[in-house]
Amino acid sequence: MVLSGDVSEITKTGQFVNIKLDGFYLRRPISVCEVEKDTLKLIYKVVGKGTESMSHLTAAAKLDILTGLGNGYTTDCSGDKPLLIGGGVGVPPMYGLAKALRKEGKEVSVILGFNSARDAFYEEEFKKLGCRVFVTTADGSYGIKGFVTDALEKIGDYTYFYTCGPEPMLKAVYNATVTEGQFSFEERMGCGFGACMGCSCKTKYGNKRICKDGPVLCKEEIIW
Repeated sequence: MVLSGDVSEITKTGQFVNIKLDGFYLRRPISVCEVEKDTLKLIYKVVGKGTESMSHLTAAAKLDILTGLGNGYTTDCSGDKPLLIGGGVGVPPMYGLAKALRKEGKEVSVILGFNSARDAFYEEEFKKLGCRVFVTTADGSYGIKGFVTDALEKIGDYTYFYTCGPEPMLKAVYNATVTEGQFSFEERMGCGFGACMGCSCKTKYGNKRICKDGPVLCKEEIIW
């Protein structure tokens, strides 16, 4: 979904927007895939009534959206050879990050994980940025059979990593990686901007709100 409007508050990759939909009390938080001038691109999966409603929106529809939410990724610690790991709907924010890192002249490697070939997307888009890309599928129908961690041995050396995806994948990445990194967590949210404390989690430095203090947390602070 491509939206046009004021995107000035979206200043870092890894931030998200919170969308109000007619007939639903809570907004729907969606990661930002890409921002260009006055447009932003969102890629989402239909998993419930809210995203089902979004899938029926038509061209020129107007939406009430909170933008520039979350802390986003920090690229100044990436080193020369950062590794990006995205799983399923965790892939879209990796694209904006890869684009930013490539503009900084970094050699970017990307691992994309999906359940099967029919779920895979954006491989070619990452390659067009100049990234080295590996795709894994749980059923082996495309790319490397297995999970994102099964592709790590093909990467070689990397200086830092960034990842986004379902929590079981994030935990596996945490245990398999050998450098520091940043994790973007997916969480159900109430307000989306830190007022309700509905998405708080424990870290080594105290409780943090995924919507406000996250969704990006550093490896060193995570408590599983």
